[in-house]
Amino acid sequence: MAQASGAAGQVNEDMALIASTIKDNAELSEFVHSPVVKAEAKEAALKEIFAGSQNITQGLFHLLHENKRFDILPLIAKEYKTQFDVLNGVEEATVTTAIPLTEELEAKVMAKIKEFSNKNITIKNIVDPAIIGGFILRIGDKQFNASVANRLTTLKRELSN
Repeated sequence: MAQASGAAGQVNEDMALIASTIKDNAELSEFVHSPVVKAEAKEAALKEIFAGSQNITQGLFHLLHENKRFDILPLIAKEYKTQFDVLNGVEEATVTTAIPLTEELEAKVMAKIKEFSNKNITIKNIVDPAIIGGFILRIGDKQFNASVANRLTTLKRELSN
């Protein structure tokens, strides 16, 4: 519906706001997931909290009310972003490093990404000191492991044979 009405971008912003608000606010999360709170109260509260959202988003609140499924709202918001990115040719690359990415390392990673994919890529950085150095790049189901820990494991295997 959002795509057909030309409001997919605005609905994506709504969904991002909904997902982050529910994730960051434990009280709101409990409220949305509570089986004790009536669906009418949840719909009214969400329409009030997200009053500036698109009509399609407001319609989603009503649909969730009719089906008494407000507990899946955070999952819907997350999945909408995923589908919006697929529609627009955007893919997320997960880069695991021992330290936070610097501009220099990010440039190297982007060069490696160009080998794997021709889509628009957004980088998500995960810091894991256990890899010792280098990086692990994951795009979809492809992985490139250039970590020191991986090299040491490979060397250990070769020496033990």
